[in-house]
Amino acid sequence: MTALTLYLAAPRGFCAGVDRAIKIVEMALEKWGAPVYVRHEIVHNKFVVDSLRDKGAVFVEELDDCPDDRPVIFSAHGVPKSVPEAAQARQMLFVDATCPLVSKVHIEAERHHENGLQMVMIGHAGHPETVGTMGQLPEGEVLLVETAADVAGLQVRDPSKLAFITQTTLSVDDTADVVAALQARFPAIVGPHKEDICYATTNRQEAVKAIAPLIDALLVIGAPNSSNSQRLVEVGRAKGCTYAQLVQRAADIDWRALEGVRSVGITAGASAPEVLITEVIDAFHARYDVTVELVETAKERVEFKVPRVLRETA
Repeated sequence: MTALTLYLAAPRGFCAGVDRAIKIVEMALEKWGAPVYVRHEIVHNKFVVDSLRDKGAVFVEELDDCPDDRPVIFSAHGVPKSVPEAAQARQMLFVDATCPLVSKVHIEAERHHENGLQMVMIGHAGHPETVGTMGQLPEGEVLLVETAADVAGLQVRDPSKLAFITQTTLSVDDTADVVAALQARFPAIVGPHKEDICYATTNRQEAVKAIAPLIDALLVIGAPNSSNSQRLVEVGRAKGCTYAQLVQRAADIDWRALEGVRSVGITAGASAPEVLITEVIDAFHARYDVTVELVETAKERVEFKVPRVLRETA
């Protein structure tokens, strides 16, 4: 068997916000029985969504697809303000599983708005988190930019009354370029006290940067619609991994592309469960004489409480 070293990035996989969101669905099923409705995938991972569906969760895209008499949960990515308002109008029982770090950005946007500032959001168009954050404020109050090049085309109300916020799952380096472009064009723009990109996104990207010089190939375990997973692939490539691929699970690995490789880095996006990482490591063990090296760049001790309605016993 050919010798191969696997460099396992840490931190990797579930973050506190994802952990909490999954727990919310499981506890809601325990408390109220099936079915419990979930608006949008609770987190972007097929394996997680399928296993919750097996337990009785029903995933829908819009509130209109939910009956009035069953609980509904809003996904970890956050929702526009109009969604809880509509749920309240229908007297529905709803639980908001929005990640507290996304909620923090929502609160920040509202505070700036109250102070008369127009917002610029750095994020990906159409991503549920971006839609949810922009939906906290009235139409036209949040302008979206994805790249530094987009900044030149911004039409703002008053250049002296601007603030920026960001999606929590962006590339730290790319975002820094966009912020620099914003500050160059709008010197008075106000930024967050502390960066909006969440600790988990930053930590996972730093771990990939640490293993990049050691490896011939990088595998990121995560879903194609997971922003933070896609960013890990990009970070790997930017740091010199010519072969960096996103795989949902072991069955997706292109073994022919890995022929001749002696060292592979493995990480996982914030919504990928550890069981899928173990599955990938086992697949390598079946084909190679494997040595596993852990490369840990940070320890994560963050935990978020679930909403009180689920902590109270009936």
